[in-house]
Amino acid sequence: MRARSCLRGLRSAAAVLGLGLGLCGLARAAEPLPTTEIAPGVFVYQAPYELLAPGNGGAIANVGFVVGRDAVAVIDTGNTLQAGERLLAAVRARTTLPIRYVINTHMHPDHALGNAAFRGEGARFVAHAKYPRALQARAQSYIEAGRRAIGDGFAPDSVVMPDTTVADRLTLDLGGRSLELQAEPTAHTDNDLTVFDPSTGAWFLGDLLFMGHLPSVDGSLEGWLRVMSRVKTRPVARVVPGHGPASAPWPQALEPQQRYFDRLRADVKALLDAGASLREASEKAGLSERDAWALFDEFNARNAIAAYRELEWR
Repeated sequence: MRARSCLRGLRSAAAVLGLGLGLCGLARAAEPLPTTEIAPGVFVYQAPYELLAPGNGGAIANVGFVVGRDAVAVIDTGNTLQAGERLLAAVRARTTLPIRYVINTHMHPDHALGNAAFRGEGARFVAHAKYPRALQARAQSYIEAGRRAIGDGFAPDSVVMPDTTVADRLTLDLGGRSLELQAEPTAHTDNDLTVFDPSTGAWFLGDLLFMGHLPSVDGSLEGWLRVMSRVKTRPVARVVPGHGPASAPWPQALEPQQRYFDRLRADVKALLDAGASLREASEKAGLSERDAWALFDEFNARNAIAAYRELEWR
């Protein structure tokens, strides 16, 4: 079905007046993000391995949505209002069902600042219990970084706080289809949330899983390794990484990330044992992995610094 994104109020007015979708022309149309149906009713946009820039409009993280009998759940929304509008247009290109939930897997801007596009949809915004505090602490810096990257077109009111938070587990109903949400302990961040669709075995891991794009540690390396050790035994059909292909088989998808973190940890520990400084660790740890990852130089030094600070007191 072909459709264009427009404001919810305009759609309602069009229905009342019998004007159909023609009234949507009064609102700025967004080009739908290209999505792949990775399983029945599960759609994913596969993002490029890029940092925020005018050319990508903030669509730099994998995002998706699940369609039930009665409603839709959106999972992550991109880095900008524009990216969120394109995701909304992608939903509307697939279904006219109401969007009941917008779920954020964590507070990083490339997954959360597109939420503003869904304010008029009547959806509940859902996130980890620690998400509000974490996002509030960085909201201004995210907005300033967005403006530096793409200019004044970056929406100043892009931060949307959740209506519902998850401290442990929560099941959401889409009508004949449920989604199982689980709050994870500190790993990639302190507010990682996973989303599982039992009807297809599809598991959205957010940035607990990177493929091709170098992972970034903003929580705890040791905590992330513990989470990885636990989740890799879960029998699921397919996973959706926060960055990487639209979907991948499990647990094979985890192997490159496991290798990188094992190497980074071993290198940092060896440097600590040798009395190396934090700067030396940032320059040397993990370098054997450079050719295996996109954006290695942008993130590896930060990861090494985070690992050094975490391991130096052990």
